[in-house]
Amino acid sequence: MLINVQNLKKEFITGEVVTKVLQGVSFSLNKGEFIAIMGPSGSGKSTLMHILGLLDRATFGKYEFEGVDVTTLGDDELALMRNEKIGFVFQSFNLLSRTNVLDNVKLPLTYSVKKINIEKRAREVLASVGLEHRLNYYTNQISGGEKQRVAIARALVNNPSVIFADEPTGNLDSKSGIQVMEILQRLNKEGNTIILVTHETYTAEHAERIIHVKDGLIVDDQRVSHRRWAKDGEILK
Repeated sequence: MLINVQNLKKEFITGEVVTKVLQGVSFSLNKGEFIAIMGPSGSGKSTLMHILGLLDRATFGKYEFEGVDVTTLGDDELALMRNEKIGFVFQSFNLLSRTNVLDNVKLPLTYSVKKINIEKRAREVLASVGLEHRLNYYTNQISGGEKQRVAIARALVNNPSVIFADEPTGNLDSKSGIQVMEILQRLNKEGNTIILVTHETYTAEHAERIIHVKDGLIVDDQRVSHRRWAKDGEILK
């Protein structure tokens, strides 16, 4: 089992006001799964992703990642685990604008303790997302779809245990969005674990399992019966 969470709760306190965002979330995820976490704005799905991605801590509950209870780890230990084990793809790309594509992808490896050839690995993952011809372009010189593919390559470069994709098609046109989902599905077929966070049913149905979150609780957790498959920039019928 890759991820196991039990009764996760998250509260934000402002003065005397307590806002309960997560109210007892429990589920597990096996290595190699592709799941989508769905919910409307304010449902708690983004807060859940931040906790699962070790960007935030739960107020209460247990979170085991690869058998390690991460709620017991210090900030430095969490930062190391996040760098070594987790890749992120965000809606807004979060790329360095004054840095070329290759250097954007190399960045996570500069903080890694892994002994690998940084240049070679960055070139490999960029080739895997079809961007070997954009290595020396600055990120303000490429399209939105290409920016998201750079972000995917950056998420892959450390060979993480899981990739979090937070609304990865939200800033893209429909064709570029399908291309991104095709890459994520291919990565999953190759053995990568994917957690997709979205409010769109259309996007969520590219996953094999959908967890619905509402008012800080899981209200549904089911396999996708009619999964969407993306290929060559189109959705297969």
